[in-house]
Amino acid sequence: MLKEFNISELTFNPFERIGKDWCLISAGDENGFNTMTASWGGVGILWGKEVATCYIRPQRYTKQFVDGSDCFTLTFFPDGYKKALGFCGSVSGRDHDKPKETGLTPLFTDGTVTFEEANLVLVCRKLYAQELTVDSFVNKTVFERNYPENDLHTMYIGEIVKAYKAD
Repeated sequence: MLKEFNISELTFNPFERIGKDWCLISAGDENGFNTMTASWGGVGILWGKEVATCYIRPQRYTKQFVDGSDCFTLTFFPDGYKKALGFCGSVSGRDHDKPKETGLTPLFTDGTVTFEEANLVLVCRKLYAQELTVDSFVNKTVFERNYPENDLHTMYIGEIVKAYKAD
């Protein structure tokens, strides 16, 4: 059961939770949604707001849901969900019913979607979206290493408007 809490009480190591444990980026509603695994992103303060950033490649099915929605969620899970997260990051929701195939239970809240099995959910209202550009890379080896197909991510910055944690 998820319970709302004040984001200022958030205490987690983003390098662990995002980079090593991974999370799901999800958007949409009861009429249609998708989710994908992320291991890139961050949290902090920007423009006087508590924000989260995430990055989505153009070919990802989830991108159309994030682009078409006011909000998206970043959903974190307790230990034991790495296989499900791996699946959600390796197949497309165009071809697979990710919740059904992983056993994750969609939970619709705040005009968007997350999952009942979560132990932390950040509901983010989009503030900014920007496609990364080749010209903006100061260190070109980062571009060369991460974008051999020139499929640069779109960066999304969302204000964290609600946070939920497991009871």
